[in-house]
Amino acid sequence: MLVISSPSGAGKSTIARNLLENDKALELSVSVTTRARRGSEIDGVHYHFVSHRDFERLRDTDALLEWAEVHGNYYGTPREPAEIALSEGRDMLFDIDWQGAKQLSEKIRADIVSIFILPPSMRELRSRLKRRAEDSDQVIETRLANARKEIEHWRDYDYVVINDDLDRAFGAVRSIVAAERLRRDRRPGLFDFVSDLLDDNSAAPAEQ
Repeated sequence: MLVISSPSGAGKSTIARNLLENDKALELSVSVTTRARRGSEIDGVHYHFVSHRDFERLRDTDALLEWAEVHGNYYGTPREPAEIALSEGRDMLFDIDWQGAKQLSEKIRADIVSIFILPPSMRELRSRLKRRAEDSDQVIETRLANARKEIEHWRDYDYVVINDDLDRAFGAVRSIVAAERLRRDRRPGLFDFVSDLLDDNSAAPAEQ
């Protein structure tokens, strides 16, 4: 379970999208949210957009693996798709905030790799939010104020990547994914392979 978090505008969604396009073994966990859909977003692809009443029903029936309130809106991870992916041994990508990452870590720490994306500066973060041109000035100011609180949680993550250059940051995230897949405890077939390797006598010297 690959968790990527960042303050709004720091680039986590772009990095996540590029990762999914370049790594077919990864599957996106599509969150549910009560936030209004932006013009560039597709329901069921970027998020499942739901009403507050529907979100509360999902939350209260334990249908969400984690949930949080962010910028006045609710976000959550549907439980069933994530549990199916885990049971089938597939890798899943979570584009969620620090609150959701904390809840996932408390429930299934051994299966999680977490990455926090930092902007190079607060000035650049403001510029990116303005260039996105999808939020009002008031919303942008709220996101900037919340960004400082979110950045304070960077120590809770396994890895931290500074997104001062998108290609370089994306390369760093890909390297993390590759390294984590090579961990001994993430390769169950490795134990049998080594056992067979030690039992292999094909290189023994021929008898005279």
